[in-house]
Amino acid sequence: MTAELEDDVPTDHDEVLAEPTFDAQRYPARPAKLRPAARRRKDMLQAMGPPPFEPDGRNKAYVEWLVNQSMLGDSIAMARQLAGLHTMWSNPYAAPDPRAAVDKTAVWFTAYPLSLVTAPGQSFLGAIGDEELWRTFQQIGIEGVHTGPVKLAGGITGWKLTPSVDGHFDRISMAIDPLFGTEDEFRAMCEVASRHGGTVIDDIVPGHTGKGADFRLAELNYRDYPGIYHMVDIPEEAWHLLPDVPPGKDSVNLDASHERALAEAGYIIGELQRVIFYEPGVKETNWSVTPPIYDHEGVLRRWVYLHYFKDGQPSINWLDPTFAGMRLVMGDALHSLLDLGSGGLRLDANGFLGVEKNIAGPAWSEGHPLSQAANQLIGSMVRKVGGFTFQELNLGVDDIAETAAVGPDLSYDFITRPAYHLALATGDTEFLRLTLREAIAAGIDQASLVHAMQNHDELTYELVHFAGRHAADHYTLGGVDYTGADLAEHIRETLRQRITGPAAPYNALFTQNGIASTTASVITASLGITDLDSITPEQAEQIKDAHLLLCMYNAWQPGVFALSGWDLVGALPLPREEVSGLISTGDTRWIERGAYDLMGVATDGASSGMPAARTLYGPLPQQLADPRSFASRLAPILQVRKQHGLSTGTLRDVPEVPVPQMLILVNRLYIGAAQITVLNFGPEPIEGRVQSDEIPAGRVFDLTTRRKIADVDGLGGFTVSLPPFGGVATLVKED
Repeated sequence: MTAELEDDVPTDHDEVLAEPTFDAQRYPARPAKLRPAARRRKDMLQAMGPPPFEPDGRNKAYVEWLVNQSMLGDSIAMARQLAGLHTMWSNPYAAPDPRAAVDKTAVWFTAYPLSLVTAPGQSFLGAIGDEELWRTFQQIGIEGVHTGPVKLAGGITGWKLTPSVDGHFDRISMAIDPLFGTEDEFRAMCEVASRHGGTVIDDIVPGHTGKGADFRLAELNYRDYPGIYHMVDIPEEAWHLLPDVPPGKDSVNLDASHERALAEAGYIIGELQRVIFYEPGVKETNWSVTPPIYDHEGVLRRWVYLHYFKDGQPSINWLDPTFAGMRLVMGDALHSLLDLGSGGLRLDANGFLGVEKNIAGPAWSEGHPLSQAANQLIGSMVRKVGGFTFQELNLGVDDIAETAAVGPDLSYDFITRPAYHLALATGDTEFLRLTLREAIAAGIDQASLVHAMQNHDELTYELVHFAGRHAADHYTLGGVDYTGADLAEHIRETLRQRITGPAAPYNALFTQNGIASTTASVITASLGITDLDSITPEQAEQIKDAHLLLCMYNAWQPGVFALSGWDLVGALPLPREEVSGLISTGDTRWIERGAYDLMGVATDGASSGMPAARTLYGPLPQQLADPRSFASRLAPILQVRKQHGLSTGTLRDVPEVPVPQMLILVNRLYIGAAQITVLNFGPEPIEGRVQSDEIPAGRVFDLTTRRKIADVDGLGGFTVSLPPFGGVATLVKED
């Protein structure tokens, strides 16, 4: 907005900030984004029809069929096509470069294939590659799309595919699942994104696969395939230490007694630091055992294998002498970047790549140096071919900092995500300020974080930092002294009481990890709304205001800002009875994954894999026609972020606040200017002083209106007034 356009706007300050040219200063003659790379990989993924004989390891035809489906086989072919090419040396790769990654794409739409409503006859990838969608994204300020998992997932039993056990995060192939589209549609999506200045971000899973061809070949002891996994061939004389596997099942989870017996006998390393997805009678340990299986040479074998997550997600071994697991993962990454045309990759379960026996106590399975080494290899390979990586690492702040120093370019903001939800639920930002300061002390660069709203997972407590390495450290919150362990439990219990149970019966606990909810239902719980069917128009507006506040928090700081379709349409959780089958084993996250209609295409022929969620905001075209809608009000928030380079700044200070609802973030932009974000996490208007040693003398401008709002006084501060759930992004123009 220019000064001339604002001459008729009355104000106490008549100075207007000049139109920014920060992007031009930072990147003179910057080239346009590259088009997706040429296709390199031969089409090897066409499934064969099952021959009319038994799927048995002693059957050579069956083994060959599995090899043709395997990811390791595809990885070997992919690597051979790239070996010796000069293009493999075209990019620097040694060190993570978060700002280069952020510059490629700073605002992401995080999709979930099963939940997007598509037009009749349209696939998920066709919908995400639609020109009209990208024009809409450009209007809002969205620059990238993280597709979520779209490859074949689940398992193979005999000649048949079996369904995914974890929302398609149990990859079994590099092939696109026909449920979501085709490889050609994926490539077309990348080309459409490129035409609109955008980037597509794909997934790889360096921590595990599903029980596909690779795992079945490992069970058959075929060539290098057992080396992909942490699996142990238990000799027949020790089978008495194993539980029986019921008929019709391909494995059974070890209980603690069997785990202990096998560890004492020296076959496995036994108990790990924690059991993720713990569920009595379902998953009590991180180990499962197969029934007797004839291998490819006719030898009867039983295997015990490691799985950090569900039993259908066998863990990859990064230090087997064959290095088969490493080869599989690298091939998967190169296929996505160089064949399909994606620009970045999400690394799933990448913090669990090393496991080692301890002399006393549980095995070392989190924060292991091997995980850092493996992540450095993955991150380096991806940077070597011009891409970037981000990690969703649910470990402590120190572990995130250590891994990010050598591995992925970006890390998911598990550090402050639960803390800002707590700030909203309590109207007090003290714990949020504490976690931000902990991150600064640990050397976390906020620009290296993906500050995301809702995604496919639960609202994770992510208090491993306090409950783990810092369990005995002391912290003060609300005037009370806590050990790290006690603080973690206090925060968990506060979140449980405020946004689940009687306070919000529509949200649900998810095992020991967190709370199944949407962003909108965290807000409704924070507002004291116990019945979603009773939301009034006035409350709907208040929900929207609070939702936009959370957008300001995530967008008006350095790093990537990411939001989902559930955020864009204001989705509420599904009633439990609508997903009763999906949540029957305890995976309550399905209540938050309702179908949403992003572009207003819902008709009788429209489709999605999930029941439709109730939404508060509506489709994007409808919203953009209303200047007071969520999407219309989000656009200027993102415009401020882009115009003034907030995404590549540096967080310098999180000062004390005069009222508990207030949060102040003092950033230093790339051009050297001080930028201050001030937010109100409460439902009442506030006024308060902003002060920090990092604020220089000068004039303070509101970056949204571009008008001067205050002067920094002699004490190094100024006063602001904020409406309920309001915020302001300011910049100091030094005298």
